[in-house]
This record gives sequence, C-alpha cells and structure tokens, in this order.
Amino acid sequence: MYIRPGGKIPTNLSNLAFLVQPFSIHTIDSETLYAWHVLPIAKYAANQQALVSERTGSARSFENSVAFDLLSADPTSRLLIYCLFSGTSFWAPRLNFISPRALSSGASDKIHVLAIDYRGFGYSTGTPDEQGLVKDGVAAVRWAMDAAKIPPDRIILVGQSLGTAVAAAVAEHYVQESQVEFAGTVLVAAFSDLPTLLLTYSIGGIVPILSPLRPYPSLQRSFSRYLRDTWDTSNRVGNLVRMSRKVNLYLFHSRDDFEIPWKHSETLFYAAANATSSSSLSSKHIDGMKFQQDLQEGGIIESWNAGGMKKISKHVVRYGEIEKSRS
Repeated sequence: MYIRPGGKIPTNLSNLAFLVQPFSIHTIDSETLYAWHVLPIAKYAANQQALVSERTGSARSFENSVAFDLLSADPTSRLLIYCLFSGTSFWAPRLNFISPRALSSGASDKIHVLAIDYRGFGYSTGTPDEQGLVKDGVAAVRWAMDAAKIPPDRIILVGQSLGTAVAAAVAEHYVQESQVEFAGTVLVAAFSDLPTLLLTYSIGGIVPILSPLRPYPSLQRSFSRYLRDTWDTSNRVGNLVRMSRKVNLYLFHSRDDFEIPWKHSETLFYAAANATSSSSLSSKHIDGMKFQQDLQEGGIIESWNAGGMKKISKHVVRYGEIEKSRS
C-alpha cells in the first residue's frame, strides 16, 4: 500500500529550484516531515530576483524567507494542501505531471501549494501507517493555520488516490475536533475503503489482486480481519458532511481508471449525499433528485446541493490516465 514509484524531475520550468521551497514540519508525535511550498507561477515571476538572491546568499529559515512572506502576508492568497497519491517523495515523481503551473492555473498569482513527504518516505522520519499518515496531514494543516496564519476558508485539501483517504480523514478530524471547515475538499481517483479497493484493484488494469474472492463473502471477511489499515473514506466523508455546517466536496474520477474503478467515487457521492439528510436516502432517491449534466467528451457532472450550504459534486471524465492528462 505504501509504495515508492519511479519518476523524473520535470524540465519545463526554468529555475524550478527557486519556485519550490523545502522546509520541515513537526508532527504531534514528534516526527519530522520534509515539506515543500510551491509558489504561484505569476508570484514567482514577479519576485524571481529576490528569491534567487536570497537562496544564493546566507541560509535562512523558511519562515523568515521571501517565499513565506509572499504566502502569509497576502490576505488574498489561497493554499492548496496536496495529499500525495502514494507514500512517496513529492518532488521527483509528482511534479512529473501535476506541475505547479497546473495546480495554480486557476489564479496564477494567488494559489500556493503545500505538500509533504509522509512519514517514512523521502527525508521524513517515522514509519507509515493509517494513524500516522493522518497525523502528518493534520500537521500540515496546523502549520498552515498557525505558522502561516492562513484561515481555513482560504485552504483547500486536495488528495489523489491514497491521498484522498488522507485528505478526507484530515477534513473529518478538523470538523470533529474543532469545528474547523475548509474552503473545499477535492478527491481525485478516490476509493471507498481499503478492503473494497483490494477486491476491485488490478495491476495495470490487467492482473486482479483479490477479485477472485468476491464470490466468497466469508473469505473476504476473513481477509479483512487481517488488515491493519482500513482507510474507510466512505464513512469519513459521511461524517464530514454530517458534522459540517457548510461543506464543498468535489469528486473527480475517470472511466478508464483500471486500478481504482470510478464506481468508488460513486459510492462516496452517495455516502456524502445521504449524510445531508436526517433520514436515510436510498441511491434511487438520490438519483431522482441530483442534478446531472452531460458534457459529452468532457464526461458527466452530478451535483447534490442541500440548502445551498452543503454541496457535493462528482465529475467522471471519459479519459484520465496520467499519460493522457499531462496537458
């Protein structure tokens, strides 16, 4: 589950080293996480000379840097806290296709990105497990709110694959523990829970892992008892929606995702929509009440709006493989 895929450092941006600022974040259980702050492209371009001069001069802590000031001193800045889709180093594999240009394209002078290496990966200390990775995500948010002074209504949690489970858990944690609600939670290629994922997962969309167990529920239950981590995102999404006064949840998936089938996002959509009601809603009822828009080649968008305060959106695109989505 916690694997380290390969990758290469992108070369499409000049002076990329000055765009990305590495630093450390400490968790509540005394682990040290290697973190990155990625500047918005336009903000970087406007301040490139100061950034380059600072990095080539005397060493300073990140919180006394130009990049930190550009994040914390701007009352209009927005922060995407990006939860990686595998327990791996953010730097080389991830920027290969999720570039700073793409992540900040909505507002190239406003949107900053914060990412971390989970414990046990890259230069981060510790050993990865479900509880620990959630603590890592909580630590990243705590740093954003306490050190950088970014209020939660300017923070969006973004997760992909495994990272969707972390993002959902962090969002649930904050609304449950301190009634903190973020501007949005975005889950890309999410899965409903780990036991179900393992029963539907295929390597490269060809080699099934545990799908032969699907006709045998007793064997499935027996196997599930041995799982240390369950990553029950379906339950967490329901809790998040249920306990929040206001919530914006966005689910993105592709029909050609053969590793994590898009039906997982559909399960999460139903769980979230059901949680907006005090009484149980059937999937048939939700299907009859949801808003649906067919974008043809662009896929299908389904939305559920509960009183204007709780908004759930699911966008299933026709094609979404990494190689096809680089542009």
